[in-house]
Amino acid sequence: MATNVIMPALEMAQESGVLVNWLKQDGELVTKGEPLMEIETDKVTVEIEAPASGLLRGILAREGDVVPVGQTIAWILEPGEPLPASLPVNLPSGRKITSHLSDNGTKPQPTMTPAKNTSVEVSPVARNIAEENGVNLSFVAPAGRRIEKADVMAYIREQKKVSVENVANRKPSILVPTRIPASPKARRLAAEQGLDLAAVSGSGPEGAVLAADVLQFSGTIEPTSVETPGTIWRLMAEHMTRSWTSVPHFYLMREVEAGNLIEWRKHVAPVVDKKFQIKLTYTDLLVKLIGFTLSEHPRINAAWSEAGIVWNQEINIGIATAVEQGLVVPVIHAANTASVGEIAAQRNDLVERAQNRKLHPADISGGTFTLSNLGMYNVDAFIAIVNTPQAAILAVGRISDRIVPVNGQPVVKPMITLNLSCDHRVVDGARAAQFLDDLAILIEDPWRMLS
Repeated sequence: MATNVIMPALEMAQESGVLVNWLKQDGELVTKGEPLMEIETDKVTVEIEAPASGLLRGILAREGDVVPVGQTIAWILEPGEPLPASLPVNLPSGRKITSHLSDNGTKPQPTMTPAKNTSVEVSPVARNIAEENGVNLSFVAPAGRRIEKADVMAYIREQKKVSVENVANRKPSILVPTRIPASPKARRLAAEQGLDLAAVSGSGPEGAVLAADVLQFSGTIEPTSVETPGTIWRLMAEHMTRSWTSVPHFYLMREVEAGNLIEWRKHVAPVVDKKFQIKLTYTDLLVKLIGFTLSEHPRINAAWSEAGIVWNQEINIGIATAVEQGLVVPVIHAANTASVGEIAAQRNDLVERAQNRKLHPADISGGTFTLSNLGMYNVDAFIAIVNTPQAAILAVGRISDRIVPVNGQPVVKPMITLNLSCDHRVVDGARAAQFLDDLAILIEDPWRMLS
């Protein structure tokens, strides 16, 4: 029986993934569990394992393609089993898109039928993109229960591809005309300079034309001053932009004395080094303290979804990690119950594999809270953007000596600055303040965990 190979969802908010590389060829025998392909999200590149054993056939996605989550991109067949003749997908609105495959696995142009029932749900982002590009949403087939941005962009790409083929073959196109994907500023600049956007190569998401592309094309700026970001960086930028523009952020700051944190590390580091052969870091200690505090503040450990607040049962802390391609957030699972040594071992393994692009899907999934520590870069304090759909992220600076008042007298003490960024849809100021206060108390006296 044919097994569908689909674009997997590695994160709760993921809409699409980039196919980086097929590790097996069409027609090659694969074994369930062995690496099949590499994909990219906005956070990481990971290897995806084969969901079944058999022959890999009918590959539909090419390297570099941006594929909506849940879309079939190939099949694994038993020896002698033919490719599926067609794959109808029943949609809530009564539409369907059928891709007919030939014997060699090629995929001709899909045929689309507009829905008679137009009550299908559409995400706000998808609706805005459709309006900007003149797309009739009744022709767009969603991959899930509603039309998302990825569905609209896939439709636009398909329309552009067919339009180009029709022009090349000198055949009139019967498809709905669409506008070139472009930012509002890019459209304005192109109109001011009398440029045809179709002639401008876009460097934005899904090939959208940006203002910098128009300026470069018109010669207003030198081409060498425009940097085309890598895929991970671009997807990360999209994710952070969505978070920054859609999440109602608020921030709390707290300066905390770190003397006992320093002493704790001095006391525990030799034990961890002897047992795990790993250097204990302040990040490891903070993950332990955060995990313990989150167990007392489940609201901070929650997440936002379209249906409302999601109460996470596990406490899994993501660690923002800089790599050459951008930023990844590997996850320390069960941070509230793991020992400091176990956390250090997990962190060391995850960071090492992140830098070598060897993370697995489980390494970046399931995060419920994020820690971003820039103390090792001599940063005193900073504010982070919430890593949606999580409710909060903690930004931590370096430990440094500062003059603080003690009993009315100036005293030099090691201090650390904590900045908590929160999603106001999930957390209010009072709950966030209580969490930050309890965490600060633990940092100042970490042995309270043992009481």
